[in-house]
Amino acid sequence: MIRAQKGGPFGWLLDRYVGWKFRSMFRGLWVRGTLPPGPEARLVYMNHSNWWDGFVLHQLGQAAGWDAYCLMEEKNLRRYRFLARIGAFSIRPGDAASSLESLRYARELMRRPRAAVGVFPEGEHRPFGVLPLRLERGVELLARAGRVECLPVAFRYAFFEHERPEVLVEVGPPHGPGPLSLFQESLGAVVQRVASAASPEGFTLKVAGGSGVAERWDALRRMRA
Repeated sequence: MIRAQKGGPFGWLLDRYVGWKFRSMFRGLWVRGTLPPGPEARLVYMNHSNWWDGFVLHQLGQAAGWDAYCLMEEKNLRRYRFLARIGAFSIRPGDAASSLESLRYARELMRRPRAAVGVFPEGEHRPFGVLPLRLERGVELLARAGRVECLPVAFRYAFFEHERPEVLVEVGPPHGPGPLSLFQESLGAVVQRVASAASPEGFTLKVAGGSGVAERWDALRRMRA
């Protein structure tokens, strides 16, 4: 497996590049619900509808003060090996030995203060909002191995009244390890809640992004006035 290799000059540069790239693409990262702080470790599990999901987890981890990691399919991490520098580590689906090694490594990570191990239990990109969710058993096994708090989180990418899209994040109530049905119900509930949002109202801005042409023009008009 490929282990996370956070830190170092390249990790520092990549960390800042990801932040800059996120802010240049989105108007903001908005959160509804409580992002639990450290020092406790936790398992964070999310829906997976977009290429940006891993980078959103990266930004969310920084906003929450987590030491964030993310489980990623090994063939993709080998292709983008640099992602290990911001916390990605690998698994080979269908390979029992690889799965066991990744499980043990994730358990090791979840013993560290402030660690947040992120996993996308759908296993692949699926259209946003399609319910019921179909999750793989890996998330249940990770929770039982780590014996940590489990946090359901839903991501939604949405255009409202502005030029750039918003990223809405719904955080559900944490729970302990349990059967797969618990994870399906908990994640499905936060996906439903964030899907019903008609605007960022009621959410808290955690990462401010870029403004659009209309917003810059309005700012210029106010300066002139």
